[in-house]
Amino acid sequence: MRRPRLRRTAAAFVAVVAAAALTACGDSGSGTDGGSGALDAPGAEVLEKATDKTTIEFWHAMKGANATAVDQLVADFNAQSGGKVEVKAVFQGSYDETIAKYKASVQQKSTPALVQIYDIGSRFMVDSKQVVPMHKFIEKDGFNAGDIEPNIASYYSVDGKLWSMPFNSSTPLLYLNKEAFERAKLDPTKPPKNLDEIGELAKKLTVKDASGKTVQYGFNAAIYGWLVEQLLATDGKEYCDKGNGRSGLATKVQFDQETAVRVAQWWTDLVKGGYATNTGRKTDDAQAAFKSGTVAMHLESTSVLRGYVDAAKGKFTVLTAPYPKVSASSTGGPIIGGASLWINGVGHDDKEKRAAWEFVKFASGPVEQAKWHTSTGYVPINAKALDEQIDKDWMAKFPQFRTAVDQLHALPPSVASAGCLLGVMPQARKASEDGLEAAIVGSKPAEQAMKDAAASVQGAIDSYNKSVS
Repeated sequence: MRRPRLRRTAAAFVAVVAAAALTACGDSGSGTDGGSGALDAPGAEVLEKATDKTTIEFWHAMKGANATAVDQLVADFNAQSGGKVEVKAVFQGSYDETIAKYKASVQQKSTPALVQIYDIGSRFMVDSKQVVPMHKFIEKDGFNAGDIEPNIASYYSVDGKLWSMPFNSSTPLLYLNKEAFERAKLDPTKPPKNLDEIGELAKKLTVKDASGKTVQYGFNAAIYGWLVEQLLATDGKEYCDKGNGRSGLATKVQFDQETAVRVAQWWTDLVKGGYATNTGRKTDDAQAAFKSGTVAMHLESTSVLRGYVDAAKGKFTVLTAPYPKVSASSTGGPIIGGASLWINGVGHDDKEKRAAWEFVKFASGPVEQAKWHTSTGYVPINAKALDEQIDKDWMAKFPQFRTAVDQLHALPPSVASAGCLLGVMPQARKASEDGLEAAIVGSKPAEQAMKDAAASVQGAIDSYNKSVS
Protein backbone atom coordinates (compact mmCIF):
# COMPACT_ATOMS: atom_id res chain seq x y z
CA MET A 1 0.00 0.00 0.00
CA ARG A 2 1.13 3.55 -0.56
CA ARG A 3 2.28 5.64 2.32
CA PRO A 4 1.55 9.36 2.56
CA ARG A 5 4.21 11.81 1.54
CA LEU A 6 6.41 12.92 4.42
CA ARG A 7 6.78 16.69 4.47
CA ARG A 8 10.28 17.80 3.57
CA THR A 9 11.15 20.66 5.86
CA ALA A 10 13.83 23.30 6.11
CA ALA A 11 17.07 22.47 7.86
CA ALA A 12 16.21 25.05 10.50
CA PHE A 13 13.76 22.74 12.24
CA VAL A 14 15.93 19.62 12.13
CA ALA A 15 17.22 20.31 15.63
CA VAL A 16 13.70 20.23 17.01
CA VAL A 17 12.87 17.10 15.05
CA ALA A 18 16.00 15.34 16.23
CA ALA A 19 15.42 16.21 19.85
CA ALA A 20 11.81 15.06 19.70
CA ALA A 21 12.62 11.85 17.88
CA LEU A 22 15.45 10.80 20.15
CA THR A 23 14.50 11.93 23.64
CA ALA A 24 13.95 8.28 24.53
CA CYS A 25 17.62 7.64 23.75
CA GLY A 26 18.70 10.23 26.30
CA ASP A 27 20.19 12.62 23.76
CA SER A 28 19.31 16.06 22.47
CA GLY A 29 21.03 18.75 20.50
CA SER A 30 21.18 20.63 17.25
CA GLY A 31 20.85 19.18 13.80
CA THR A 32 22.97 19.95 10.78
CA ASP A 33 22.68 21.49 7.36
CA GLY A 34 21.17 18.98 4.90
CA GLY A 35 22.68 20.47 1.75
CA SER A 36 21.69 19.71 -1.83
CA GLY A 37 24.53 17.19 -2.15
CA ALA A 38 22.53 14.73 -0.04
CA LEU A 39 20.38 13.92 -3.05
CA ASP A 40 23.17 13.23 -5.52
CA ALA A 41 23.23 9.71 -6.96
CA PRO A 42 26.66 8.87 -8.40
CA GLY A 43 27.07 6.83 -11.55
CA ALA A 44 28.60 3.38 -11.87
CA GLU A 45 31.71 4.85 -13.50
CA VAL A 46 32.88 6.36 -10.21
CA LEU A 47 34.49 3.22 -8.82
CA GLU A 48 35.57 1.91 -12.19
CA LYS A 49 37.74 4.98 -12.69
CA ALA A 50 39.06 4.99 -9.12
CA THR A 51 42.65 3.86 -8.64
CA ASP A 52 42.62 3.76 -4.85
CA LYS A 53 40.55 1.50 -2.65
CA THR A 54 37.46 3.12 -1.15
CA THR A 55 36.91 2.25 2.50
CA ILE A 56 33.59 2.90 4.24
CA GLU A 57 32.10 2.18 7.65
CA PHE A 58 28.86 0.25 8.07
CA TRP A 59 27.27 0.81 11.47
CA HIS A 60 24.97 -1.96 12.65
CA ALA A 61 23.13 -3.24 15.73
CA MET A 62 23.41 -7.00 15.23
CA LYS A 63 24.75 -9.28 17.96
CA GLY A 64 25.28 -12.99 18.57
CA ALA A 65 24.55 -15.24 15.60
CA ASN A 66 23.28 -12.21 13.68
CA ALA A 67 26.58 -10.36 14.14
CA THR A 68 28.44 -13.42 12.87
CA ALA A 69 26.22 -13.38 9.79
CA VAL A 70 26.91 -9.65 9.23
CA ASP A 71 30.67 -10.23 9.48
CA GLN A 72 30.45 -13.05 6.93
CA LEU A 73 28.35 -10.93 4.57
CA VAL A 74 30.89 -8.11 4.73
CA ALA A 75 33.81 -10.50 4.26
CA ASP A 76 32.16 -12.05 1.19
CA PHE A 77 31.51 -8.63 -0.32
CA ASN A 78 35.04 -7.40 0.30
CA ALA A 79 36.47 -10.57 -1.25
CA GLN A 80 34.51 -10.12 -4.48
CA SER A 81 35.01 -6.37 -4.81
CA GLY A 82 38.30 -6.75 -6.63
CA GLY A 83 40.11 -4.55 -4.13
CA LYS A 84 38.06 -1.50 -5.05
CA VAL A 85 35.97 -1.37 -1.88
CA GLU A 86 36.45 -2.32 1.74
CA VAL A 87 33.45 -2.25 4.05
CA LYS A 88 34.21 -2.16 7.76
CA ALA A 89 31.34 -3.41 9.92
CA VAL A 90 31.16 -1.58 13.25
CA PHE A 91 28.80 -2.76 16.01
CA GLN A 92 27.15 0.21 17.75
CA GLY A 93 24.99 -1.50 20.39
CA SER A 94 21.22 -1.81 20.47
CA TYR A 95 18.88 -0.21 17.94
CA ASP A 96 18.31 2.73 20.30
CA GLU A 97 22.03 3.11 20.95
CA THR A 98 22.81 2.99 17.24
CA ILE A 99 20.38 5.76 16.31
CA ALA A 100 21.59 7.86 19.26
CA LYS A 101 25.20 7.46 18.10
CA TYR A 102 24.12 8.27 14.57
CA LYS A 103 22.56 11.53 15.72
CA ALA A 104 25.77 12.39 17.54
CA SER A 105 27.72 11.69 14.36
CA VAL A 106 25.43 14.07 12.45
CA GLN A 107 26.23 16.82 14.92
CA GLN A 108 29.95 16.03 14.65
CA LYS A 109 29.76 15.85 10.84
CA SER A 110 31.24 12.35 10.90
CA THR A 111 28.42 10.04 9.83
CA PRO A 112 29.18 6.56 8.50
CA ALA A 113 28.58 6.04 4.80
CA LEU A 114 26.09 3.29 5.61
CA VAL A 115 23.98 2.74 8.70
CA GLN A 116 21.37 0.23 9.82
CA ILE A 117 18.38 1.93 11.46
CA TYR A 118 15.38 0.19 12.96
CA ASP A 119 11.94 0.50 11.45
CA ILE A 120 10.58 3.10 13.84
CA GLY A 121 13.49 5.42 13.13
CA SER A 122 12.44 5.83 9.50
CA ARG A 123 10.55 9.09 9.93
CA PHE A 124 13.52 10.68 11.68
CA MET A 125 15.92 9.54 8.95
CA VAL A 126 13.80 11.16 6.25
CA ASP A 127 13.40 14.38 8.23
CA SER A 128 17.14 14.54 9.06
CA LYS A 129 17.92 15.36 5.40
CA GLN A 130 21.22 13.50 5.64
CA VAL A 131 20.53 10.58 3.33
CA VAL A 132 20.33 9.75 -0.34
CA PRO A 133 16.94 8.11 -0.95
CA MET A 134 17.58 4.55 -2.09
CA HIS A 135 15.35 4.98 -5.13
CA LYS A 136 17.88 7.49 -6.51
CA PHE A 137 20.45 4.70 -6.84
CA ILE A 138 17.83 2.26 -8.09
CA GLU A 139 16.79 4.66 -10.84
CA LYS A 140 20.39 5.56 -11.73
CA ASP A 141 21.43 1.93 -12.22
CA GLY A 142 18.14 0.57 -13.53
CA PHE A 143 18.27 -1.85 -10.61
CA ASN A 144 15.38 -4.31 -10.52
CA ALA A 145 13.68 -3.82 -7.16
CA GLY A 146 10.73 -5.98 -8.18
CA ASP A 147 12.11 -9.00 -6.35
CA ILE A 148 11.93 -7.25 -2.98
CA GLU A 149 9.04 -8.67 -0.98
CA PRO A 150 6.15 -6.17 -1.50
CA ASN A 151 5.00 -6.18 2.14
CA ILE A 152 8.54 -5.40 3.24
CA ALA A 153 9.31 -2.79 0.58
CA SER A 154 6.13 -0.86 1.32
CA TYR A 155 7.17 -0.33 4.94
CA TYR A 156 10.24 1.65 3.87
CA SER A 157 8.64 3.46 0.93
CA VAL A 158 7.27 6.97 0.57
CA ASP A 159 4.83 7.42 -2.30
CA GLY A 160 5.87 4.02 -3.62
CA LYS A 161 9.60 4.79 -3.70
CA LEU A 162 12.18 3.19 -1.42
CA TRP A 163 14.04 5.54 0.90
CA SER A 164 16.08 2.78 2.48
CA MET A 165 16.82 -0.81 1.57
CA PRO A 166 15.22 -3.44 3.80
CA PHE A 167 17.95 -5.52 5.42
CA ASN A 168 16.92 -7.58 8.41
CA SER A 169 13.16 -7.96 8.24
CA SER A 170 11.25 -9.87 10.85
CA THR A 171 7.81 -10.91 11.95
CA PRO A 172 6.89 -11.92 15.49
CA LEU A 173 6.31 -15.58 16.25
CA LEU A 174 4.99 -17.83 18.97
CA TYR A 175 7.79 -20.14 20.12
CA LEU A 176 7.01 -23.53 21.67
CA ASN A 177 8.99 -26.06 23.69
CA LYS A 178 7.92 -29.31 22.03
CA GLU A 179 8.88 -31.61 24.89
CA ALA A 180 7.08 -29.42 27.44
CA PHE A 181 3.88 -29.87 25.46
CA GLU A 182 4.38 -33.61 25.18
CA ARG A 183 5.04 -34.02 28.91
CA ALA A 184 1.73 -32.25 29.56
CA LYS A 185 0.06 -34.60 27.04
CA LEU A 186 -0.68 -31.66 24.72
CA ASP A 187 -0.26 -31.67 20.96
CA PRO A 188 2.50 -29.20 19.94
CA THR A 189 1.34 -29.39 16.32
CA LYS A 190 -1.89 -27.68 17.37
CA PRO A 191 -0.58 -24.41 18.84
CA PRO A 192 -2.82 -21.79 20.46
CA LYS A 193 -4.18 -19.20 18.06
CA ASN A 194 -5.25 -16.40 20.41
CA LEU A 195 -4.62 -15.02 23.88
CA ASP A 196 -7.40 -16.99 25.57
CA GLU A 197 -6.00 -20.24 24.21
CA ILE A 198 -2.49 -19.32 25.35
CA GLY A 199 -3.87 -18.56 28.81
CA GLU A 200 -5.60 -21.94 29.08
CA LEU A 201 -2.55 -23.86 27.90
CA ALA A 202 -0.24 -21.85 30.17
CA LYS A 203 -2.08 -23.26 33.18
CA LYS A 204 -1.58 -26.83 31.94
CA LEU A 205 2.06 -26.21 31.07
CA THR A 206 3.07 -24.69 34.40
CA VAL A 207 4.94 -27.26 36.51
CA LYS A 208 5.86 -27.18 40.22
CA ASP A 209 8.23 -29.47 42.10
CA ALA A 210 7.47 -31.34 45.32
CA SER A 211 8.23 -28.25 47.40
CA GLY A 212 5.80 -26.10 45.41
CA LYS A 213 8.48 -24.20 43.53
CA THR A 214 7.68 -23.45 39.89
CA VAL A 215 10.20 -25.19 37.66
CA GLN A 216 8.44 -24.50 34.37
CA TYR A 217 6.21 -21.58 33.45
CA GLY A 218 3.56 -21.83 30.79
CA PHE A 219 4.30 -18.44 29.22
CA ASN A 220 6.90 -15.70 29.07
CA ALA A 221 7.76 -12.68 26.94
CA ALA A 222 9.66 -9.48 27.48
CA ILE A 223 7.67 -6.38 28.40
CA TYR A 224 8.36 -5.02 24.95
CA GLY A 225 6.24 -2.36 23.25
CA TRP A 226 6.74 -3.98 19.86
CA LEU A 227 4.76 -7.01 20.99
CA VAL A 228 1.85 -4.75 22.02
CA GLU A 229 1.92 -3.06 18.61
CA GLN A 230 1.75 -6.47 16.96
CA LEU A 231 -1.24 -7.60 19.01
CA LEU A 232 -3.15 -4.43 18.22
CA ALA A 233 -2.52 -5.01 14.52
CA THR A 234 -3.70 -8.62 14.67
CA ASP A 235 -6.96 -7.27 16.06
CA GLY A 236 -7.22 -4.78 13.20
CA LYS A 237 -6.70 -1.79 15.52
CA GLU A 238 -4.63 1.26 14.64
CA TYR A 239 -1.86 2.27 17.02
CA CYS A 240 -2.24 6.00 16.36
CA ASP A 241 -4.91 8.23 14.86
CA LYS A 242 -5.16 9.78 11.37
CA GLY A 243 -5.17 6.37 9.75
CA ASN A 244 -2.06 5.26 11.65
CA GLY A 245 -0.44 8.55 10.62
CA ARG A 246 -1.02 7.92 6.92
CA SER A 247 -3.80 10.40 6.20
CA GLY A 248 -2.02 13.18 8.07
CA LEU A 249 0.27 13.77 11.04
CA ALA A 250 -0.84 11.51 13.88
CA THR A 251 -1.96 13.58 16.87
CA LYS A 252 -2.19 10.85 19.49
CA VAL A 253 -1.36 7.24 20.25
CA GLN A 254 -4.16 4.77 20.87
CA PHE A 255 -2.63 2.04 23.00
CA ASP A 256 -5.09 3.00 25.71
CA GLN A 257 -7.97 1.59 23.65
CA GLU A 258 -9.98 -1.44 24.72
CA THR A 259 -7.85 -4.00 22.88
CA ALA A 260 -4.62 -2.78 24.46
CA VAL A 261 -6.19 -2.77 27.93
CA ARG A 262 -7.37 -6.31 27.32
CA VAL A 263 -3.82 -7.36 26.43
CA ALA A 264 -2.42 -5.73 29.57
CA GLN A 265 -5.05 -7.37 31.78
CA TRP A 266 -4.47 -10.78 30.18
CA TRP A 267 -0.73 -10.54 30.76
CA THR A 268 -1.23 -9.31 34.32
CA ASP A 269 -3.58 -12.17 35.16
CA LEU A 270 -1.09 -14.78 33.91
CA VAL A 271 1.73 -13.36 36.01
CA LYS A 272 -0.48 -12.93 39.07
CA GLY A 273 -1.74 -16.50 38.72
CA GLY A 274 1.80 -17.86 38.57
CA TYR A 275 1.44 -19.17 35.01
CA ALA A 276 3.83 -16.63 33.47
CA THR A 277 7.15 -15.34 34.70
CA ASN A 278 7.90 -11.63 34.60
CA THR A 279 11.47 -11.17 33.35
CA GLY A 280 11.02 -7.43 32.84
CA ARG A 281 11.80 -5.32 29.81
CA LYS A 282 15.14 -6.76 28.77
CA THR A 283 14.61 -9.02 25.79
CA ASP A 284 17.86 -10.82 26.64
CA ASP A 285 16.38 -11.94 29.97
CA ALA A 286 13.18 -13.23 28.41
CA GLN A 287 15.15 -15.02 25.71
CA ALA A 288 17.41 -16.62 28.30
CA ALA A 289 14.37 -17.96 30.15
CA PHE A 290 13.05 -19.68 27.03
CA LYS A 291 16.46 -21.02 26.01
CA SER A 292 16.91 -22.53 29.46
CA GLY A 293 13.91 -24.77 28.88
CA THR A 294 11.93 -23.37 31.82
CA VAL A 295 9.27 -21.67 29.64
CA ALA A 296 6.84 -23.58 27.42
CA MET A 297 5.47 -20.70 25.27
CA HIS A 298 7.20 -17.49 24.35
CA LEU A 299 6.69 -14.47 22.08
CA GLU A 300 9.65 -13.10 20.14
CA SER A 301 10.89 -12.02 16.73
CA THR A 302 11.81 -14.50 14.04
CA SER A 303 15.26 -12.91 14.17
CA VAL A 304 16.25 -15.03 17.17
CA LEU A 305 15.23 -18.36 15.65
CA ARG A 306 18.71 -19.51 14.63
CA GLY A 307 20.05 -18.65 18.07
CA TYR A 308 17.19 -20.50 19.75
CA VAL A 309 17.68 -23.64 17.66
CA ASP A 310 21.39 -23.65 18.45
CA ALA A 311 20.89 -22.98 22.18
CA ALA A 312 18.21 -25.66 22.58
CA LYS A 313 20.23 -28.39 20.85
CA GLY A 314 20.41 -31.43 23.10
CA LYS A 315 17.93 -29.95 25.60
CA PHE A 316 14.61 -29.52 23.81
CA THR A 317 13.07 -28.94 20.39
CA VAL A 318 12.09 -25.42 19.35
CA LEU A 319 8.87 -25.18 17.36
CA THR A 320 7.35 -22.06 15.84
CA ALA A 321 3.75 -21.02 15.26
CA PRO A 322 2.04 -17.92 13.84
CA TYR A 323 1.84 -14.93 16.14
CA PRO A 324 -1.39 -15.16 18.16
CA LYS A 325 -4.36 -12.93 17.61
CA VAL A 326 -6.08 -11.17 20.47
CA SER A 327 -9.31 -13.16 20.10
CA ALA A 328 -10.92 -15.77 17.90
CA SER A 329 -12.74 -12.98 16.03
CA SER A 330 -9.56 -11.01 15.22
CA THR A 331 -8.81 -10.89 11.50
CA GLY A 332 -5.71 -8.71 11.26
CA GLY A 333 -2.04 -9.58 10.94
CA PRO A 334 1.26 -8.55 12.52
CA ILE A 335 3.52 -5.71 11.41
CA ILE A 336 6.90 -6.00 9.71
CA GLY A 337 9.77 -5.39 12.11
CA GLY A 338 13.54 -5.21 11.89
CA ALA A 339 15.67 -2.57 10.22
CA SER A 340 16.90 -1.18 6.91
CA LEU A 341 20.05 0.29 5.37
CA TRP A 342 20.45 4.03 4.80
CA ILE A 343 23.15 5.66 2.65
CA ASN A 344 24.38 8.99 3.95
CA GLY A 345 24.94 11.76 1.45
CA VAL A 346 26.07 14.73 3.52
CA GLY A 347 29.82 14.62 4.12
CA HIS A 348 30.46 11.73 1.73
CA ASP A 349 31.85 11.92 -1.77
CA ASP A 350 30.57 10.03 -4.79
CA LYS A 351 33.02 7.18 -4.33
CA GLU A 352 31.82 6.53 -0.79
CA LYS A 353 28.16 6.72 -1.74
CA ARG A 354 28.73 4.40 -4.68
CA ALA A 355 30.67 1.97 -2.48
CA ALA A 356 27.81 1.89 0.02
CA TRP A 357 25.30 1.26 -2.78
CA GLU A 358 27.38 -1.59 -4.21
CA PHE A 359 27.32 -3.29 -0.82
CA VAL A 360 23.57 -2.70 -0.49
CA LYS A 361 22.99 -4.33 -3.90
CA PHE A 362 25.18 -7.27 -2.93
CA ALA A 363 23.41 -7.75 0.42
CA SER A 364 20.01 -7.63 -1.29
CA GLY A 365 20.73 -10.36 -3.81
CA PRO A 366 19.03 -13.77 -3.65
CA VAL A 367 22.19 -15.74 -2.85
CA GLU A 368 23.23 -13.49 0.02
CA GLN A 369 19.68 -13.24 1.31
CA ALA A 370 19.41 -17.04 1.34
CA LYS A 371 22.59 -17.20 3.44
CA TRP A 372 21.28 -14.41 5.68
CA HIS A 373 17.93 -16.16 6.16
CA THR A 374 19.46 -19.51 7.09
CA SER A 375 22.07 -17.93 9.35
CA THR A 376 19.70 -15.71 11.33
CA GLY A 377 16.02 -16.48 10.90
CA TYR A 378 15.22 -13.06 9.46
CA VAL A 379 12.81 -13.24 6.55
CA PRO A 380 14.67 -12.88 3.21
CA ILE A 381 13.81 -9.54 1.65
CA ASN A 382 14.43 -10.96 -1.82
CA ALA A 383 11.69 -13.39 -2.80
CA LYS A 384 14.06 -15.30 -5.07
CA ALA A 385 16.20 -16.28 -2.09
CA LEU A 386 13.64 -18.98 -1.34
CA ASP A 387 14.52 -20.62 -4.66
CA GLU A 388 18.20 -20.98 -3.73
CA GLN A 389 19.16 -24.58 -2.93
CA ILE A 390 20.77 -23.61 0.37
CA ASP A 391 17.44 -22.14 1.48
CA LYS A 392 15.41 -25.10 0.25
CA ASP A 393 17.71 -27.55 2.03
CA TRP A 394 17.69 -25.51 5.22
CA MET A 395 13.91 -25.23 5.48
CA ALA A 396 13.55 -28.92 4.74
CA LYS A 397 15.87 -29.60 7.67
CA PHE A 398 14.42 -26.91 9.92
CA PRO A 399 10.74 -26.32 9.02
CA GLN A 400 10.53 -23.83 11.92
CA PHE A 401 11.98 -21.26 9.52
CA ARG A 402 9.03 -21.51 7.14
CA THR A 403 6.52 -20.16 9.65
CA ALA A 404 7.75 -16.58 9.32
CA VAL A 405 7.79 -16.72 5.52
CA ASP A 406 4.27 -18.15 5.37
CA GLN A 407 3.06 -15.56 7.86
CA LEU A 408 4.60 -12.77 5.79
CA HIS A 409 2.95 -13.97 2.60
CA ALA A 410 -0.39 -14.33 4.38
CA LEU A 411 -0.19 -10.82 5.84
CA PRO A 412 -3.46 -9.05 5.02
CA PRO A 413 -2.76 -5.56 3.68
CA SER A 414 -4.38 -3.00 5.93
CA VAL A 415 -3.73 0.32 7.59
CA ALA A 416 -3.44 -1.46 10.94
CA SER A 417 -0.85 -3.98 9.79
CA ALA A 418 1.21 -1.23 8.14
CA GLY A 419 2.02 0.16 11.59
CA CYS A 420 1.98 3.68 12.97
CA LEU A 421 3.94 6.42 11.19
CA LEU A 422 4.96 8.66 14.08
CA GLY A 423 7.95 10.93 14.51
CA VAL A 424 8.29 10.09 18.19
CA MET A 425 7.66 6.38 17.89
CA PRO A 426 10.62 5.45 20.16
CA GLN A 427 9.05 7.40 23.02
CA ALA A 428 5.63 5.93 22.26
CA ARG A 429 7.00 2.40 22.43
CA LYS A 430 8.70 3.12 25.74
CA ALA A 431 5.51 4.67 27.12
CA SER A 432 3.49 1.58 26.21
CA GLU A 433 6.06 -0.48 28.12
CA ASP A 434 5.62 1.82 31.11
CA GLY A 435 1.90 1.13 31.06
CA LEU A 436 2.20 -2.62 30.55
CA GLU A 437 4.77 -2.95 33.31
CA ALA A 438 2.70 -0.87 35.74
CA ALA A 439 -0.22 -3.23 35.19
CA ILE A 440 1.86 -6.41 35.48
CA VAL A 441 3.58 -5.43 38.73
CA GLY A 442 0.27 -4.24 40.16
CA SER A 443 1.09 -0.57 40.71
CA LYS A 444 -1.95 0.50 38.65
CA PRO A 445 -5.07 -1.17 37.26
CA ALA A 446 -4.57 -2.14 33.60
CA GLU A 447 -6.95 0.47 32.20
CA GLN A 448 -5.47 3.33 34.21
CA ALA A 449 -1.93 2.19 33.48
CA MET A 450 -2.44 2.27 29.72
CA LYS A 451 -4.34 5.57 29.78
CA ASP A 452 -1.62 7.25 31.83
CA ALA A 453 1.04 5.84 29.54
CA ALA A 454 -0.68 7.16 26.42
CA ALA A 455 -1.09 10.58 28.00
CA SER A 456 2.60 10.69 28.95
CA VAL A 457 3.75 10.82 25.32
CA GLN A 458 1.31 13.53 24.21
CA GLY A 459 3.73 16.39 24.82
CA ALA A 460 6.39 14.79 22.61
CA ILE A 461 3.85 14.25 19.82
CA ASP A 462 2.63 17.85 20.00
CA SER A 463 6.21 19.18 19.98
CA TYR A 464 7.17 17.10 16.97
CA ASN A 465 4.06 18.03 15.00
CA LYS A 466 4.60 21.71 15.71
CA SER A 467 8.17 21.47 14.44
CA VAL A 468 7.17 19.95 11.10
CA SER A 469 3.99 21.93 10.42
